[in-house]
Amino acid sequence: MLQHSVLRICHILLLAMRIFASEDFDWTKNKMGSFQYGTFPSGFSWGAGSSAYQTEGAWDKDGKGKSIWDVFSHKRGKIHLNDTGDSSCEGYYKIKDDIALMKDMNLNHYLFSISWPRILPSGIKNDYINEKGIEHYDNLINMLLENRMTPIVTLYHWDLPQVLEEKYGGWQNASMVNFFDDFANLCFERFGNRVKYWITFNNPWVRIVKVANSTILNAHTKVWHTYDAQWRNKQKGMVGISLSADWGEPVDISNQRDIEAAERYVQFYLGWFATPLFHGDYPQIMKDYIGRKSAQQGLSSSRLPTFNPHEKSYIRGTCDFLGISHFTTRYITQKNFPSNRGNSYFTDRDLAELVDPQWPDPGSEWLYSVPWGFRRLLSFVKTQYGDPIIYITGNGVSEKTICTELCDDWRMQYLRDYINEMLKAVKDGVNVKGYTAWSLLDKFEWDEGYSERFGLFYVDFDSKNKQRYPKASVQYYKRIISSNGFPNQREIESWKRKALETCTSSNQLLAADPLIRHMEMVTEIVVPTVCTLCILLSAVFLMFLLRARI
Repeated sequence: MLQHSVLRICHILLLAMRIFASEDFDWTKNKMGSFQYGTFPSGFSWGAGSSAYQTEGAWDKDGKGKSIWDVFSHKRGKIHLNDTGDSSCEGYYKIKDDIALMKDMNLNHYLFSISWPRILPSGIKNDYINEKGIEHYDNLINMLLENRMTPIVTLYHWDLPQVLEEKYGGWQNASMVNFFDDFANLCFERFGNRVKYWITFNNPWVRIVKVANSTILNAHTKVWHTYDAQWRNKQKGMVGISLSADWGEPVDISNQRDIEAAERYVQFYLGWFATPLFHGDYPQIMKDYIGRKSAQQGLSSSRLPTFNPHEKSYIRGTCDFLGISHFTTRYITQKNFPSNRGNSYFTDRDLAELVDPQWPDPGSEWLYSVPWGFRRLLSFVKTQYGDPIIYITGNGVSEKTICTELCDDWRMQYLRDYINEMLKAVKDGVNVKGYTAWSLLDKFEWDEGYSERFGLFYVDFDSKNKQRYPKASVQYYKRIISSNGFPNQREIESWKRKALETCTSSNQLLAADPLIRHMEMVTEIVVPTVCTLCILLSAVFLMFLLRARI
């Protein structure tokens, strides 16, 4: 007990030294330099990610309980084309196949989430532990380690047990803190001898922008302390959190009002969670703005909760590493919202978000490719939070195309440019230890169903076995990994050419699959879809070109 207290004091002192040594972020200097050749430090970890509900399928198999997403996606009109995650990628049954794909890419780590209702069907540990669910994750973790890949495990990626939503109101109820701690403690007990990197929550901002911030923070903090007190000395692991963070750049870096608006954007987005974990309280700028608007609305106290001194001490320093999930950037300028316009998160900030129409946007309507914002964000994190250990827990781009395209040159360009900006940040001294491409597979994309694809591997959701096909970006990312960065111009230019050559054969295989399925359905009249015809015509055209060359 004494040893643990001493270690805790040393941890706090080290954190304090880092924070006091930090410097202010310079908003007026945006280094949009040219491409930088070089490699990452030895031991840098390369990986890919997924989440349970988006990929596993098997929504009601082997004793799994319902999650809030099982219920929500089954309501007609809630999801694009009424898609569900019922089967998704069937990842629950394809562990060996998917690990083989990862091994071929030479991944160092795989980031995945544990489905809370798969191992605790009611969400409550004392009710029932589903050993079939435990066995599934045991197998996944063991196979990863056998293939020399490090498991990075997320405890919560939005799939709350439905029972907890119905009985307690979900994350708005403070009882969730203890339920989540029990779930996490069970995971530490069963998997912690092999898992050394734990993420409590993935991007909590995304799903609770209107409610429950304090409950999430308290739940994270309690889990961190549970691990610190009961498991750290035995298991030697780390507990962090993954926060979504778009960058906000001032429209005019010489305009103080735009600079202040951009800082509010980042602090309301990233700082809402990160600042309490590193400093023990919400960002001052959030307290000022929400407090003032609350008073204007006639409220006796701020809508933003307050921490007492004990709570500040308890929450400060409860982040062994910071996971950053980053995809895009916005330009930010000042815009006043009167207090009578409501009390939403968005009106509290008094700002407007803008995009440059020249920014590429191949897929999701919100996702523009703005690589230089990545370096700016990482530099901000270093200066604001005392140079923490950082793992990139999600970075990637989607596509929305009518016909399948495995030769995803836009994704290769995105990976090239964003990873290069991360390299520049590392050369600047930012303590980034690993990068996770999002995502390994095409998967269920929440409200958008299967209409958007983030995967390095294309998944044929219409096929019975959910066949995977490598996109060109698989080969491109594989070469970045093998080189640990960008060695020289000549070699890098060859990567894209070689990757596009390999995707041609993959396109032909993918084109053949629908034809085989149609031939098997001899008892039915099958009308080919527009997408299938596109794929078949593309394959015929490619075969014609190949023959012409011969």
